[in-house]
Amino acid sequence: MVIHSPQKVPQDARPSRSQNRVQRLANTFDSQRSVRGGNQDHCQQACLKQRNRLEFSLSDFAPHSYSLSFLLRKRSMNYVEHSETGPKAPFALILAYCRFRWTVPVCLLLLSHCTAAFVGSIAAANDFQVGTGRRVITPNPLLPVSGGLGPTAPAREKQGELMARAVVFQSQETTIAIVSLDLLGFPSVLGDRVRGRVPRIPAKNILIGSTHTHSAPDCYGFADGRGGHTGDLKYMDLVAVKAAEAINEALDQLKPAKLKVATDEAKGKIAYNYYAPDLYDRRMSVIQAVDAADKPLMTLVNYAIHPEVLGSGQGIVSPDLIGPLCDRIEEQGGGAALFMNGAQGGMITADNRDLSRPKDALRGVWHDDRTWKECVRIGHTMADEALRIIHDAPVQANPAVFCGAVEIKFPVDSPLLWAVVISSPLKYPYNADHSITARVNVVNLGNTQILTIPGEALPNIGFYLKRKMHGEHNLLFGLTNDAFGYILTKVDFHSFTRYDYVSRTSLGEMTGEILIERSLEFIEQSPKPVRITP
Repeated sequence: MVIHSPQKVPQDARPSRSQNRVQRLANTFDSQRSVRGGNQDHCQQACLKQRNRLEFSLSDFAPHSYSLSFLLRKRSMNYVEHSETGPKAPFALILAYCRFRWTVPVCLLLLSHCTAAFVGSIAAANDFQVGTGRRVITPNPLLPVSGGLGPTAPAREKQGELMARAVVFQSQETTIAIVSLDLLGFPSVLGDRVRGRVPRIPAKNILIGSTHTHSAPDCYGFADGRGGHTGDLKYMDLVAVKAAEAINEALDQLKPAKLKVATDEAKGKIAYNYYAPDLYDRRMSVIQAVDAADKPLMTLVNYAIHPEVLGSGQGIVSPDLIGPLCDRIEEQGGGAALFMNGAQGGMITADNRDLSRPKDALRGVWHDDRTWKECVRIGHTMADEALRIIHDAPVQANPAVFCGAVEIKFPVDSPLLWAVVISSPLKYPYNADHSITARVNVVNLGNTQILTIPGEALPNIGFYLKRKMHGEHNLLFGLTNDAFGYILTKVDFHSFTRYDYVSRTSLGEMTGEILIERSLEFIEQSPKPVRITP
C-alpha cells in the first residue's frame, strides 16, 4: 500500500467527520500556546472544555492515522518552537481526557509527538533553578601575600589555586548570585566592577564575599609607608573580570533543581577562639542544590573561621584550608563547592595548634602547625562534616526566593581605617560626614534566611543576630559586599587588652550597634522565610 503525502491525499480518502475532529484536536493544541507563566490550571481548564469534542471512536481513526500523524507533528513542533518560555500545556493532558478506544499505533503516535511538551510542562512546574561557575584567580607570576594592614611577604611558591566560585539561584522573577573569592577581602568598589559586567542580574542581588585566606595578594591597596601601596591594580582588575565570568557561566548553566539545607555542630579539631578558646560558634550550615534524581549540583558551606593555617609569613600563595575543603566535597560527589565565612572576628581561627608543643602553658598558648598538610586535614574534616550534616536534610521541591538590600551608613572613627579609605588607589567612596556606606543583604531560600555582614563581626554579635532572624536555618555571610575591619559592640570596644588590635582596626565604637539595629530592622521589614517543620 502506498501512503500519499498529506498534501496529495484525495479528498474522498478523508471522511469529513474524522477530518473535522482531527482539526479541532489540533486547534485545541494550538490554543494552549497562549497560556503564559506556567499556569497549569488554565491548561487543565482549556482541556476540560474540549473533553467531549476530543472523544474519538476507533472507527473514526483507525483507517486514518496518517492524517492525525501529520497534523499533530506539524502543530506540536510549531508549539515548541514558538513558545517563549517553553511548553506550558502538555498534550498529555489532552490524551488523559480522551477515551482509550484508539488503536495502539495511534496512542503511541500521540505520545511520541508530545514528549517535548510533556517534559517541558514538568520543568515549568518547578521554577527553582541553580547554576554554578568558577575561574582561577591565582596570579601569574605570583604576587606578594597580605595578612592585613602592614607589609606584605614575597611569594616563593603556591599551594592549591586561588578561585572565584559562583552559584546563581533563580526562581520566577528573582535571580541571586553568590560569589566566593579566595582573598583576604574584596572592597565594594571592586565588587561594583564585577556587577557592572553582569547585566542580567540586578546589582543589589549579587553578593560577593571573601574566604579571608591570609595567603593571597592585597586587594585593598594598603599604604606601604613609603608613599605607595601594597596592591597590584592589574591583578585587582583581573579578579573582577574573572569573578564576572564565573557568574555569567553560572547563569548560562542554570538547570531545574531542588534545595536542601541543614545546620549542626561541626565535630572535630577545626576551629577555636584564639582569645578565649571555647567562645566560638561551632554550628555549620550547609546549602545544597540537587537535581531531579537528587544528585548534588552544588554544596555551599557556611562556617566562621580564619583560614590562616599557613599565614602570610610563609610566602605561599594559597586558598589555605578552603581549597582542600572544596576539592574534597567535589571529589565526594557534592557537586560544585564554595565557602562563605561567618562571624569569625576576634578571633575565630583554624585550630592548627600542636598540643604537644606548648608555647606558654600559663596563658594556654601552643605552637602552630603551619603546613599544607594541616590545611588538608582541616579542610577535609570540614568537608566530611558538611556532607554528613546535609545528607538527611529534607528536600524542598520549589523553594521561594527573596533578596532585599539596604544601605547602612557607618561613621569612620578609626584614624587607621580612615587613612585606608582616603589614600587607597581604588578611590573608595565616602561621605562628607566622615562615614562610609555599605550594603547589607537579606536573602530567603526556602526555609533559610541569610544576612550579609560587611566585615568581621565578633562571635557574640553573630550569635545574637542568628537568634533574632526568622529562618529555620539562619546564616551569616561575613566579609560580604565589603570588608571594613572588625565589628564589635560598644561594650567590647577597647575593653580587654586582647581586643586592642581588633578595636584599632574597627571603623569605630558604634559599628556593631549600628549593624545590629539596622540589620534587624530590615529583617523585620522583609518577608519571612517559609517553615517546613511542624
